[in-house]
Amino acid sequence: MAAKVKPKPQGYHTVTPSIVVRGGAKALEFYQKAFDAEETLRMPGPGGSILHAEFRIGDSVIMLGDEMPDMGSKSPKAYGGTPVRFYVYVDNVDAAWKRAIDAGAKQVTPLQDMFWGDRVGCVEDPFGHAWNLAQHVADPTPDEMKKGQEAFFSTFQTAS
Repeated sequence: MAAKVKPKPQGYHTVTPSIVVRGGAKALEFYQKAFDAEETLRMPGPGGSILHAEFRIGDSVIMLGDEMPDMGSKSPKAYGGTPVRFYVYVDNVDAAWKRAIDAGAKQVTPLQDMFWGDRVGCVEDPFGHAWNLAQHVADPTPDEMKKGQEAFFSTFQTAS
């Protein structure tokens, strides 16, 4: 029998910032220099972009990804300001999702099981802030994540 997966992975806090940048590799270098950040994970995306990266400042994990305007992910450069998304781990994401929608949040992306092991969706609150509500549901191997990532991005391929 498989071990029970914790709804929040080891070493993470309940709220984990996830920032969008234009030029992820350069941003990671800057954070390392400016804040003594330690890069702990990097998943390459299409065209040399960074799909997902993680770094630590002190005991806090911060997530980072390059902007992908076609997928609704834009950096502060695209807005002339900062589009902040909060990534919030909860014990029961389906219940948290319902609570947020019932309170007046609007769905941005539906809840879905993702290749990195989280069940996650995004809502926008009435004030324009984006909240990614998530529950860790699996611990995929690096190979499983790579295959899942390839399958996920294959749905965005367009005919030439």
